[in-house]
Amino acid sequence: MKKVYSNFALGDMCAVYLLDTDTQICGMTLVPLGYEDKLNLEGWWNIEPTVQVKLVGEPYPDGFIHGHSMKNSLMLGEIRFKEQIVEEENPLKITTISEGNGIETRHVLEYVQGSLYLTMYSQVISHREEVAELELFTSYNLCAFSSLGEGLRMEDYVLHRMLSKWSMEGKLESTEFLDLHLEPAWLRIGANSVRFGQVGSMPVRRYFPWMITEDKKFGYSIGIQLAHPASWQMEVYNKDERIALSGGLADREFGHWTKKLVREKVFESPKATLTVAKEDVEGISYRLTSAQWSNLERVPEVEKSLPIIFNEYCTTWGNPSEENMLKIVDALKDRGIQYCVIDAGWHVKDGNDWSDIGDWITNEKLFPKGLKYVADKIREAGMLPGIWYEMEVVGKDSDVFKQPEYLLHRDGYPLQTCFRRFLDMRKGMVQEYLEERVINQLEEWGFDYLKVDYNDNIGIGCDGAESLGEGLRQNMMASQDFWRKLGERLPNLVIENCSSGGHRLEPSMQALASMASFSDAHEWKAIPVIAANVIRAILPAQSQIWAVLRKDDDSKRLHYSLACTFLGRMCLSGDIYDLTEDQWTIVQEAISLYRECAPVIKAGRNFRFGPHVKSYNHLQGWQAVCRKSDMGNQMLVVLHTFGLCGQRLSIELPIQETESWKLKEVFSRDGVEIKVQDNQLSLQGMEEYDGVVALLSC
Repeated sequence: MKKVYSNFALGDMCAVYLLDTDTQICGMTLVPLGYEDKLNLEGWWNIEPTVQVKLVGEPYPDGFIHGHSMKNSLMLGEIRFKEQIVEEENPLKITTISEGNGIETRHVLEYVQGSLYLTMYSQVISHREEVAELELFTSYNLCAFSSLGEGLRMEDYVLHRMLSKWSMEGKLESTEFLDLHLEPAWLRIGANSVRFGQVGSMPVRRYFPWMITEDKKFGYSIGIQLAHPASWQMEVYNKDERIALSGGLADREFGHWTKKLVREKVFESPKATLTVAKEDVEGISYRLTSAQWSNLERVPEVEKSLPIIFNEYCTTWGNPSEENMLKIVDALKDRGIQYCVIDAGWHVKDGNDWSDIGDWITNEKLFPKGLKYVADKIREAGMLPGIWYEMEVVGKDSDVFKQPEYLLHRDGYPLQTCFRRFLDMRKGMVQEYLEERVINQLEEWGFDYLKVDYNDNIGIGCDGAESLGEGLRQNMMASQDFWRKLGERLPNLVIENCSSGGHRLEPSMQALASMASFSDAHEWKAIPVIAANVIRAILPAQSQIWAVLRKDDDSKRLHYSLACTFLGRMCLSGDIYDLTEDQWTIVQEAISLYRECAPVIKAGRNFRFGPHVKSYNHLQGWQAVCRKSDMGNQMLVVLHTFGLCGQRLSIELPIQETESWKLKEVFSRDGVEIKVQDNQLSLQGMEEYDGVVALLSC
């Protein structure tokens, strides 16, 4: 018999714990507060436990699912609910404990009063005398979606995911459950699962660790985001008349992962952020990313105002030198730029490409007076100097590449992709080496900004642990330890998280950085679409967006490029010392308005308008992102047109009827007319590939 064991009001959310009194399995689900009394526990479905585990040697699941899912194996029937411990503090902490067959699982839910989200993670302990080896372990497992209403309602459900690939991050995919074949068969015995994620050290590939399930009939959605820098998975599972949502570390089938438990020692999963509300995709995304607001309090003081960056990569294309950097510094002086960053190439040996990364020795021909001299010149010009490293890998022409004791291995061989090998971050000697070549040099040279890049993927894992996947997990945990060491040794260091653009845009990495590169799409017309995508998963205040300025850019192109940066952090690059005064006037206008808009970019909620963009190479239509400040007194509108856009556009602003809004500032080319009337923002004179920024006040 299924019954409600307990429920907890968590702001406008409700966590409902369910108990099967026959099997003594305790599970849970989430609904908007006020919906808990509408749960329908009738029907042909089973409660799933709050923690899904599977041990090596135990039978695999039935239901024709073995190979597609490792959930619901026979051993779970032996792990029965023991107790629930509620710690009535802030945060509220609910620990649900189950035990059996020598295994204890603990599911932990934490909620900070006033938050729009909750945090979940799991713990497992072996009490066995013999070795117990995990091959599945979830951070969260929600059953009974959706238990509202009568009957089988699979046609009401939609799965939203964020697709990703290089320079095309975050495309929204929305698929009805019926199109995913997620409905039960005539006998509720055949299981199906949509298991997705990524394998390796680039946690944002193919998908972001992010998903939303929507119940269209009852108008609510559950949003989930994982925080993990290595292999992960999420799963939407169906066998009976309800859906189960789970996720965490990639399991043995998906991520080549097993983990031997040390007797009586706790092993803990990655953390997951969850929310539930009567909101659309943008509203759920706002609630999920609100879990990252604390990142903005941990950054160095200089970051609090969202200062503007210049990065020379699209100026020199990997060929920085003392000569061209001093020319750049002279062009940027007194232009309102805070950071001036030297990108890749400062380390390159004569006649070589970047394949010497790893030694981190300055090329004295390129920088005859040394990097400290250039850093001092940047600071004398009123800016903070920055520099690029790809510190976790080594190239084929570096000395350390030839020292296997420093490197990750697979099957006994150094793990190599093209010309890169990977440092074994678990080793003390590697941490000491990087402390000398990265931290000590940053301190000696006087750099205040570090761009950390990461341009290839470890894949299924590495030697040195009980499984390749566990070796990978341990290595990436050790890598994050070094990131923390950077912050401890250099507390005022601004750190940029880059991985061939956006391959590391996940919460655990964002918590270690001041900001992240949103993409490598530096000179593509799809930049505004990608920039609007990624702020469903990270904060705009931590999303660095480039405007590459070219000497041949006309006014329309400059406005298009510069308007993109208002969707996050403004970063400039390009032909900076070849711009005319007329071009600089447009750039300075954008910089001035950006500073005024920074408080809205830092603290606000996004509303997205325009047709769904299918092709990034053949953009059509238009896009507008309205960001309303949390204070409610300002609104930033960033609009871009694409092919076949039309000359007139109108947007119904996300405002209350009692509010009166007016235009305060506008950034657009000549010929574009903008007005606000009757809760509508209207534009005339638009052409293909226009960019417009409007700041409204109430």
